[in-house]
Amino acid sequence: MFIKTLAAACAAGLVATTAMAQDKSDWPSEITIGTASQGGTYFVYGNGFAGYMSEALGVNATGEVTGGPVQNVTLVETGDHLMGLVTMGPAYDAWMGKSELAPGLEHKSIRALFPMYQTPFQVVVLRSSGITSVSDLAGKRVSVGPAGGTPGTYWPQFMSAVGVEANVSYAGAADAAGQLQDGLIDAFAFAAGVPISAFSELAAQQDVLMFGLTPEESAKVLEAFPAMAPFNIAAGTYPGHDYDQPTVALWNFAIAHSDMPDSLAYEITKLALDNNERMVQIHATSSETLIENWDKNTFMTFHPGAVQYYEEKGITIPDTLK
Repeated sequence: MFIKTLAAACAAGLVATTAMAQDKSDWPSEITIGTASQGGTYFVYGNGFAGYMSEALGVNATGEVTGGPVQNVTLVETGDHLMGLVTMGPAYDAWMGKSELAPGLEHKSIRALFPMYQTPFQVVVLRSSGITSVSDLAGKRVSVGPAGGTPGTYWPQFMSAVGVEANVSYAGAADAAGQLQDGLIDAFAFAAGVPISAFSELAAQQDVLMFGLTPEESAKVLEAFPAMAPFNIAAGTYPGHDYDQPTVALWNFAIAHSDMPDSLAYEITKLALDNNERMVQIHATSSETLIENWDKNTFMTFHPGAVQYYEEKGITIPDTLK
């Protein structure tokens, strides 16, 4: 009798779950995910996950090249994109109405879905340049990624905190890598999940040196930017670079507009967090796309569909984040 009752209960649960997954009547016909420039981790992660969503959920999802997190959070807030990838520093600024793209507009329509990975800040130079630290960038030509992206927002501020005045320019990751090879810039300072594909390609083609922040530089940056956290880019992350690179990092989250249907937000969150092996095939940084990292969001309201998923897994989301 007990076995029959248990089997019936399991069957009922399966039917309920299947029914929820198949109820797509209020789902949009298309989903655009804001990523970043080609050659960066967001571009690979976002387009890969869009393809996975299309395959697993039967939706037409695509990743779109953007200026990065600062632009993505506003595109989601305004409803131009239903979903986007953001780092928590720019997201917090936008949440508080301090976005450089939409100053004064509190971005309170954005909703957290799932944690992605940490974004460390890293610099690559040609070894022949003699540059070995951020302090050496004084007076140099430095590309900091696209304007409005995480590196483009923070690297100029980091250099200022360290006391460095450089000739800063903005470009997509692939373009900046090409400029470094061609001698048009002296350094490419970026921020993305490692390994950064543009850095890997440079390392395969040129004799390059990569570095983060020295302990003295990190102390100044961490004091000025409390949203940052210490991070170590482990030796061997890039072929031929057998040394640790201490630096700082920010967490990334996938976000959605509050208008996203609850059932869709549930399925997207479940897809990302229940299938880590598949996510790692998209990008190695997905090794951090884990349910236990939900608490790296400390300010943004979670989408109700995501809350349902977390609570089914035994996680209690604080009322302040619902």
